[in-house]
Amino acid sequence: MPHVIVSPCIGTKDQACTEVCPVECIYDAGEMFLIHPDECIDCGACVPACPVSAIFPEEDVPAGEESFIARNREHFGL
Repeated sequence: MPHVIVSPCIGTKDQACTEVCPVECIYDAGEMFLIHPDECIDCGACVPACPVSAIFPEEDVPAGEESFIARNREHFGL
């Protein structure tokens, strides 16, 4: 399962996650970053780099943040 960026990223957009991603699958989506679900290799390098703890494996997205799973997919036309 790919990783998903959730609401704490909105308005923050610290680029630390993009700098550590080995496959460059994290994209600027305007108000926040989003992870391309087909490009993510699930390495998890982005998780500790995120200063607002906004990145989770898809299966571990916190309650109330599930809409961001669809938001990531829809943004990339999936």
